[in-house]
Amino acid sequence: MKPFNADALEDLVHARARLAILAYLSTAGQADFTDLRDQVGITDGNLSLHLKKLNEAGYVAIRKKIVSNRSNTRIGLTDEGRNAFYNYLDQLKRMLDAVPEKPEL
Repeated sequence: MKPFNADALEDLVHARARLAILAYLSTAGQADFTDLRDQVGITDGNLSLHLKKLNEAGYVAIRKKIVSNRSNTRIGLTDEGRNAFYNYLDQLKRMLDAVPEKPEL
């Protein structure tokens, strides 16, 4: 595979917020909505839109339940999402490894 193949970087993962969501979930396993929002640093509406796209792709699982009369939303990374995230990282690493070191000025 060519190291600079831009098409190998999946657009769904490449978006800043979705990349941050997947990265956080890869370390946390799962998180509730507010914790994920706070860790990623985006608004509720923005997080909802990105989670919808990731869920439609099968990259995250979203579980909603009522806890103490309050809605609780838990988000977890699926196996498919974990594979997509690590495939993205592998391709990005190939790209970065092919770049020469920054020259001294």
